[in-house]
Amino acid sequence: MKGVLIVGVGGFVGSIARYLVALAIPFASAGFPYATLAVNLLGSFLIGFISELALSTTLVSPETRLLLTTGFCGGFTTFSTAMYETMGLVKDGQSLYAGMYVAGSIVGGMACIFSGTLLAKIWQ
Repeated sequence: MKGVLIVGVGGFVGSIARYLVALAIPFASAGFPYATLAVNLLGSFLIGFISELALSTTLVSPETRLLLTTGFCGGFTTFSTAMYETMGLVKDGQSLYAGMYVAGSIVGGMACIFSGTLLAKIWQ
């Protein structure tokens, strides 16, 4: 139960941080989603930095890692988790699986967005 609360607190703060970044970096006049790009890149940097410190030093406790990676970064952006998992596959020599994961996430995600949008239009 302790882990659930730690993740919940981190996710709460991460979600608020994502919203604040969206307020601070509005869409450009051309409609490019700069805020989402910034969140995805920053989240990927943070999860890599925190995870490496947690795995290679004693600076980050398991509870703090859970709070900051699964909790905060998970609430801030799930993209960071996907990138971290992809890097893990690459480090393990599973480049084919890494490529499949990235391609499946992007192509599958776009297909799901399209399908969900289509279903919502039909349902109306």
